[in-house]
Amino acid sequence: MTKIGVCRTSNRMIVVAVLLALLLGPASAWVAPQVVHGAELGRDTGAAPEAQGEVYIVQRGDTLTLIAARLGVSPAALAQINGITNPDFIYVGQRLLTPGGSAPAPGVGGVHVVQRGETLTSIAARYGVSVNALAQANGLRSLNFVWVGQRLSVPGAGPAPQPTPAPQPTPASQPTPAPQGDTHVVQVGDTLASIAQRYNTTVAALVAANGLPNPNFIWVGQRLKVSAGGAPLPIPRPQPVPAPTAGRWIDINLSRQRLTAYEGQRAVFSTLISSGLPRTPTVVGSFSIGVKLTAQTMSGPGYHLPNVPYVMYFYGAYAIHGTYWHSNFGRPMSHGCVNMSTPDAAWLFGWASVGTLVVVHY
Repeated sequence: MTKIGVCRTSNRMIVVAVLLALLLGPASAWVAPQVVHGAELGRDTGAAPEAQGEVYIVQRGDTLTLIAARLGVSPAALAQINGITNPDFIYVGQRLLTPGGSAPAPGVGGVHVVQRGETLTSIAARYGVSVNALAQANGLRSLNFVWVGQRLSVPGAGPAPQPTPAPQPTPASQPTPAPQGDTHVVQVGDTLASIAQRYNTTVAALVAANGLPNPNFIWVGQRLKVSAGGAPLPIPRPQPVPAPTAGRWIDINLSRQRLTAYEGQRAVFSTLISSGLPRTPTVVGSFSIGVKLTAQTMSGPGYHLPNVPYVMYFYGAYAIHGTYWHSNFGRPMSHGCVNMSTPDAAWLFGWASVGTLVVVHY
């Protein structure tokens, strides 16, 4: 009797399911949901991730960084609005509120104006193009450097609008104009080193005379102070900075190629370093640590260094960091940064915090 009862119940359920299918029609056929990490999924159709107004539904293979790039927002903003404490953990089917961002249609040509926090990788992901294609379309030599306000042509299905060319102060027939008094107008292909050689001066003198934060970056049309008549520009002597009497601070002596960590007036750590070469000098003055990164890829003219460890930026593109590509500490070797051995950089990274004073002098 028990078996008959079960069969009758099952038959009734089948009949009800069939009637519902007939009433709803084939277009509304029901698909059993699949539970993954506590989230219910419909049938995997391979369609693009779903973004419904102010809500984005996490798909298989998504990460917070990829979603943020697709929606045109920062990962930090996306994590904050959704109360996510661990950015490395999201789950399939999770519904994320979007802070006003929306995903642009992939493959649509146009011009993108770089916003704060964006990288070439995130911009490429946002428009569904490759990083190399985006770099090639804009003649970018470095894949690791874009700046806020830069206008980038986005390659797409149709011809992308070209960015407005920078105004040239001289006719195109004169790519290398004659010196104008004590000013040089940067041309395509110029570097600070080539300009210094042309005017019989040094990169350090040009950096000091023009207040350049990064000797590896100049732009077409920029007007640089140079010497008239080929006389070298004098390098101004840095003024001495009084030593602090309290708190943690870092002293970098470029003449001795030595970094010393102080607590008040007591030295707690000291080591040899490698500062900038004569053509790419380290800046001098009083600064403070603004950004700390456990590892970062660094690249520029003639070098590409992945996973540079224990990076602490103290002024613009200038940083104190670990070094695995040489061990010639005690002599200038860098493009302007302060090189340390990796163990020494690890100690300093753990000791110093954002805001720690950095005093650089000769």
